Amino acid sequence: MQVTISEPVTLIEQLRAATRLEDPEFDRLSRTALAEGVPLEELLIRKKQLSEKTLLELRSRYFDLPLWQELPLEHLQGGIAQKVPMRFLKQHLLFPIGQIDPEKAVLPPEADTGRFYIAVHDPADIHAIDDLVRLLDVDEFEKVIAPRAAILSAINLSHDLSTDAAEQIVQDMQEGSELDILKEIEQTADLLDDTSQAPIIKLVNHIISQAIKARASDIHLEPYPDQFKVRYRVDGILYDILEPPQWVQSALVSRIKVMAKMNIAEKRLPQDNRIDVKVGDQEVDIRAATVPTVFGERVVLRLLNKSDKLRSLSDLGCDSKELSLLDRIIRTPNGIFLMTGPTGSGKTTTLYALLSSINQPDINIITIEDPVEYQINGVNQIQVNPKIDLTFAKGLRAIVRQDPDVILVGEIRDLETAEIAVQSALTGHLVLSTLHTNDAASAVTRLVDIGIEPFLISSSLIAIAAQRLVRRLCNHCKVPYQPNHATLAGFGLSTPDLEGKVVYRPEGCPNCLNTGYHGRIGLFEIMEVNASLKKLILSAYDANHIKAEALKSGMITLRTDGIAKVLEGVTTFEEVLRVSQ
Repeated sequence: MQVTISEPVTLIEQLRAATRLEDPEFDRLSRTALAEGVPLEELLIRKKQLSEKTLLELRSRYFDLPLWQELPLEHLQGGIAQKVPMRFLKQHLLFPIGQIDPEKAVLPPEADTGRFYIAVHDPADIHAIDDLVRLLDVDEFEKVIAPRAAILSAINLSHDLSTDAAEQIVQDMQEGSELDILKEIEQTADLLDDTSQAPIIKLVNHIISQAIKARASDIHLEPYPDQFKVRYRVDGILYDILEPPQWVQSALVSRIKVMAKMNIAEKRLPQDNRIDVKVGDQEVDIRAATVPTVFGERVVLRLLNKSDKLRSLSDLGCDSKELSLLDRIIRTPNGIFLMTGPTGSGKTTTLYALLSSINQPDINIITIEDPVEYQINGVNQIQVNPKIDLTFAKGLRAIVRQDPDVILVGEIRDLETAEIAVQSALTGHLVLSTLHTNDAASAVTRLVDIGIEPFLISSSLIAIAAQRLVRRLCNHCKVPYQPNHATLAGFGLSTPDLEGKVVYRPEGCPNCLNTGYHGRIGLFEIMEVNASLKKLILSAYDANHIKAEALKSGMITLRTDGIAKVLEGVTTFEEVLRVSQ
C-alpha cells in the first residue's frame, strides 16, 4: 500500500501543528513522554492539548487508512476470546473484525465484504499487529483506524458472545471433583482479563460481569432443598438467571468469600465485606453479605458501579415545579429536610443530587453515611464503622464541631441521632437525612415515636419528600393502547382525561432484556412545612390530619405524580400501582 504524506512531513510535525503549542512547550512535553515511557500522543491527550478525534484524523491521513468511528458489531460470533487473549487486545487496542456480512451489519464507508478487517488505534504498532495476524492465521487483511471506546466495546462484546456461557462453565465443573475446585480458588483483578481456567473462577466472573452488563443492582445466590438459584435484581425486580447443580454451592460461596476477604471456614454466622473489581473499563464496588440458612449459606452481592456519574434532579424524574420547590428548600440556611421511602427507593441518590446542586467552594459540606456510595469532589464524607463504635450519633456529634454549613446524615435510626440532628438544625445548619416511612406525612409521626418533642419538630423541619422508583418503558418496544374503564376508574380517571394523551404498555425486545422496561424514574411527594402545618404539628401529629392539611396547601401525592408520568408515556399504570398502593 502506498503511503501518501502531506506537509508537514512527519507525524510529529503534524502533531505539533495540531496542538498549536509553542516549540519550547512541545519539546518539554516530548521529553516528559520519553522519560515516562509513554507515547507522546497519549501524553498530549492526557494534558488536554490534543483530542482523540484529531489524533485519529491525523493518523488516518498520514497512514492513508480509513477511519471508522463505529465498528460493525452486529455480525460478531463467539470464538475470538479463545483464539486471542483479551489482555493482548486491550493492551494494544486491536480488534479483528473479520469479513463483514452485509445481511447482518451495516457496511461502513469503503468496506469490502470480501476482505478481512482489523481495527487498530495506532497503525504504527506493527509488531502487535503481526502477532495478531499470526494468532489468527490470516494471510491478507486490511487495517482500519477506530476510536479507543469502539475497540474496547468490540472486545467486551466478543467476550460476551464467547462459548464460555454459564451453562458451559457449569458443565466443565462436572468433570472435576468438589475438592479439586476448592483448591483452584484465587483472587483476580479485571474479571474480563482473568485467564484462569478454573471453572469456579470463570463461573463467578461470568455471573458478576453479566450482572453488570444487565444493569443489575443485586445478585442473589439462594440455596433451596432441591435446587440452587442465581438471581439478578434489575430495575427493582428479581429475575431467575441460572440454576447450577447443588454441589456447586459451597465452592461458589467459598470463591466469593475469598474475593471479599471473609473467613471461609465460618459458615454458622453472617458475614459481610466489600469487593473491588474491574469489568473492562468499569470499576465496580461490591458489598457481599452471607447469612446461614437451613440449606446452606445465602449470599447477596450489592453492585455499585463507580463509573456511573452522579445524576441531576431532572434525570431523576422531577418536573419543573418540583425542581423549583427542591431548589428553594435546599438553599434554606438552616433546618431539616427529610427523604422518606423504603430501602432501594433512591433516597440517597436524590440527596446526592441535591448536594451536587449546591456544592460550591464557599460551602462546607460534611456527610456521614453507611456506606459512602458515591464520592463527591469538595464534600467531606465519613463512613460509619460500628466495629470501632463510630455510629451516626457519634459521627454527627463530631461533625458539628467541624464548622459545617450543610450536613448529610445517611439515616436517622435512633433518638440520639435525631436529637443531634434537630439541635444542629436549630443552631444554624442545614441537615439532610433519610427516614423509613410510607409517605411524607408519616415522617412527623415517626419522629414523635422516636422521642422528639413536637415543638422541636415544628421549629426545625422545613420539608419532607417521599420517593418511589418505577420502571421506565423501553423506548424501543413500547406500544400505545387504550386502558379499560376499570383501570382508569382505579386511578380516578375517565376516557375524556386521556384526550390528547397516549398511554403505552410494555412489549419486550433485546434492548430491554425482553422485560419491556429499561431504567427507572422517581415519583415524588414533597411536603413543604408551612405555617399552617407547623401549627398542626404542635397540636396534633396524626399523619392523616397532616396529609389532609398538606393537600390543601397543594402537595402532589405519589399516586398523582405517577399518573402524570403514565400520561407522559414514561411508565405504566401497573408500575404506579405496584409502588404506591
